[in-house]
Amino acid sequence: MRTLKKLGLVSVLILIVSLQLFSQNKASADSSASVRPLLGRWDLTLKAPDHEYPSWLQLSEEGGQLKAQFVSRWGNARPLPKVEFSHGQLTFVSPKQEEDRKDDMVFVGKLSGKTLVGTTTGPDGTSWQWTGVRAPSLKRNSPPKWGKPVQLFNGKDLSGWHPSDPKLPAWKVENGILVSPGRGAELISDSKFQDFKLHLEFNCGHGSNSGVYLRGRYEVQIEDDPAPEGPSMRTGGVYGFLAPSPEQPRRPGEWQSYDITLVGRTVTIAQNGHTIIDHQEIPGITGGALDSHEALPGPLYLQGSEAGHVSFRNIVITRAR
Repeated sequence: MRTLKKLGLVSVLILIVSLQLFSQNKASADSSASVRPLLGRWDLTLKAPDHEYPSWLQLSEEGGQLKAQFVSRWGNARPLPKVEFSHGQLTFVSPKQEEDRKDDMVFVGKLSGKTLVGTTTGPDGTSWQWTGVRAPSLKRNSPPKWGKPVQLFNGKDLSGWHPSDPKLPAWKVENGILVSPGRGAELISDSKFQDFKLHLEFNCGHGSNSGVYLRGRYEVQIEDDPAPEGPSMRTGGVYGFLAPSPEQPRRPGEWQSYDITLVGRTVTIAQNGHTIIDHQEIPGITGGALDSHEALPGPLYLQGSEAGHVSFRNIVITRAR
């Protein structure tokens, strides 16, 4: 009789444990299923009271754990220390050190239809709204047919270009060459482009930094930084995403060339005739982008807000027809 009681007790315990495991597994499966619509890349727009800032988020699941890569208003793509999804609410945190503020930047949002909507706070504590749309694939069904090359810089003045802020130090044209102001305005083409081939020549002064933003969103780096950053932040890299390989020798004070082909998200970059990035996908926008509307055409912009002086000449673009 006692043996039967013991067997009965063991059976009950096994049943309880089985039910608990089943409940946990079901909860885990339900959680995984509920987060699935959020996985992938998102183009974000942060709406401050006086300005809209582009941003970018990639969510993935690894071993049942939610992971995030993030591009803030500036800087490079980086992993976030905290991202959670619970009861339909997404929370992710960008550390204060990365945001140059006294407190962490906490984003809270949810999926509304096909759009992410949420709130965060600005550096002064004011509430900011933000939205996210799924980043487009930008895949092309056939190779492009190219039009005729067009000179974007006439060697005389800034016709066809405008500054990001006319109150900041401006670009100059000296002896047929464009010269960046250093800690000044960005220089933005009036024309916008979708798929294109770009040729330009640049001369990066000692200790200087600039870049070429394709469609105003993806920066191809130009630098002679005293303290070089990571591989994708070196000359020839797509900032924060793609490193040049092989990286070319540093040549401050000398003229060099870029030949860049951008079709959808696929980029090929040759520096001084050497291919350093070959048909690689650009995952998302660079910090400092003009907007995050990746499906739309965008301008070229030359970075003038960084240190030192970088010169440009022979800027020629060939559009895809």
